[in-house]
Amino acid sequence: MEANFFHVDAFTDAAFKGNPAAVVLLDQPRDEFWMQCFAAEMNLSETAFVSRGEKAFGLRWFTPLAEVDLCGHATLASAHALWEVKAAPPGEIRFSTRSGILRALSNGGGIELDFPAKPPTDGDAPAGLAEALRVTFQYRGRNAFDHLVEVDSEHALRNVNPDMNALSRVQCRGVIVTARASSLRYDFASRFFAPSVGVDEDPVTGSAHCCLAPFWSGRLGKTEMLGYQASARGGYVRVRVAPDRVFLGGRACTVVRGRIAC
Repeated sequence: MEANFFHVDAFTDAAFKGNPAAVVLLDQPRDEFWMQCFAAEMNLSETAFVSRGEKAFGLRWFTPLAEVDLCGHATLASAHALWEVKAAPPGEIRFSTRSGILRALSNGGGIELDFPAKPPTDGDAPAGLAEALRVTFQYRGRNAFDHLVEVDSEHALRNVNPDMNALSRVQCRGVIVTARASSLRYDFASRFFAPSVGVDEDPVTGSAHCCLAPFWSGRLGKTEMLGYQASARGGYVRVRVAPDRVFLGGRACTVVRGRIAC
C-alpha cells in the first residue's frame, strides 16, 4: 500500500534550516507498530501521520522511539503539506489529536497554530537534572510534559552541553532551557533536549513554546513575542498568548516529496 510522503523543514522559509519533520498522508489506516517503525526509519525528531476524518484530520506524532502527546513543528509541517497538495480547504485545518482539536490557520503566507497553553509550575529540580545539564539555574519549573530551566544569559544558554546519558534518566519527556534574549531581534531564546524519547537536541520545538510563551509573557509583560531556538539549525517561533491558548506562527519549506512503497 502506498502513501504520499513529505520531508518538510518547519519554522523556517529556507531549506535545511528550522526543524525537519516527515509527514505521511495516509490513504488507509496503518497500525501503531508500522507507524513507529516508519518513524524510526526516518530518524527525525518527529514523523506525523495524517488521516482524513469527517470533521477533522486525524494526526499522530512519533519520535524514533515513542508516540508523543503534542508536537508543534510536525503539525505545522502537516498543514503545509496538506495545503501544498490541495488536500485541505484554504484558510483553516482542524486536527484531531491526543491533545484535543488543534487548528492551523493560514496567515499571510505563514501558518499559525492554535495550541493549548502549558505554563510551568514552580518546583525544585529533580535529582540529577543539574548534574546532567551542567548549568546553574535561575528558575526551575515543570508542566505536564517537560522541565523548564532558566539560565542567567543567552551566552550561558548557547554553551549548555548536557550529559545526554544522565539526562535520559530524568523523568520527563524533555528539558527546556531558556534565557532572556541578548539581541533586540527577538524576546527570548531557548534550547530543547529530549534524549529519553530519542531526540538529543530538537532544532525548533513548537510544543515547548506552549510553556515558554506564558512563562515569558509574565516576565516581559507582553502577549506577542518572538522566540529564537538556538540550536545548530536555529529557528524562530512567533507566539501570541491568549487565555488558556498559545498561537504559534511560522513558515515551512518542502524538501522532499514522494510515495512510500511499503
